Amino acid sequence: MVLKDFLISTGTEKNLTELILFLSKQAQQVRRGFFCTLRKTPSDNQTRNMYGEEQMALDKYADRVFVSGLKRTRLVRYIATEEQHQIIEVDDPKNNFGVVIDPLDGSSLIDVNFCTGSIIGIYPGNVLEKGAKMVAAMYFLYGPLTTLTLTTGKGVHEFVLDDTGKFFLKQRDIKIPEGKIYSPGAKRKDYLPAHARWIEHLEHAGYKLRFSGCFVADVHQILHKGGVFAYPGFKGKEKGKLRLLYEANPVGMIIHEAGGAISNGNTNILEITPESIDEITPLYIGGKNEIRLIEKFMTEG
Repeated sequence: MVLKDFLISTGTEKNLTELILFLSKQAQQVRRGFFCTLRKTPSDNQTRNMYGEEQMALDKYADRVFVSGLKRTRLVRYIATEEQHQIIEVDDPKNNFGVVIDPLDGSSLIDVNFCTGSIIGIYPGNVLEKGAKMVAAMYFLYGPLTTLTLTTGKGVHEFVLDDTGKFFLKQRDIKIPEGKIYSPGAKRKDYLPAHARWIEHLEHAGYKLRFSGCFVADVHQILHKGGVFAYPGFKGKEKGKLRLLYEANPVGMIIHEAGGAISNGNTNILEITPESIDEITPLYIGGKNEIRLIEKFMTEG
């Protein structure tokens, strides 16, 4: 079943269906642009984004693809992306949706041909709201296959792009299984005490370390094989590193819909109202048992 037919058959609202289908086309354009952008742009032609991180040419390219397309079609009112300094309000929008976008997660891995992705959350209006208010969330993975993992609040479903440019349903109603994979960000020497005890517990329980450096790819593996991803607060960055709007909330909605959980170590991230578009957070995401355990260790101090 193709993506459009699936959305219609599951009763997805017409305007939301149109937006999801459009975003799926933009993701294909991002993927097609990889080779041309790498070929034409010197590796040292870099700037920095609002977080002080180097922007690869492909980060900026992916951002242009999504933002220019959404402005041209006027399918949303608000656009917030990791590469922009402020929320963009679209002139004369057709709908009141707000979208949050990480245009190209893991872009630093492209030169070694690792998996990268795009992460998107859709709100009914203002994007500075709890993640629990999103009406849809999705991510695209650009790996050996181009895949779309999607929820509209009715389960989590995965689609794969074929050579005709259509996304076909690959797996329906995905549920995160029990598993023993852990993907830990930050340097071990900088771990805070509760997090260090949690990692030690996982290792003693036989968890296997799997960490690629692409957040969405690592979480995708957890979604299918079980376990937990963590990028904690650590010495010098006690508030963490990952973005609440662009990374934590959309992927958190997907994992939650798949029967998992997401936390900052103390509370459900989806219940946090962001104060700004650049807010960062410690992040634990995966199986409920692993999330309950870190919250227990955090409470104990």
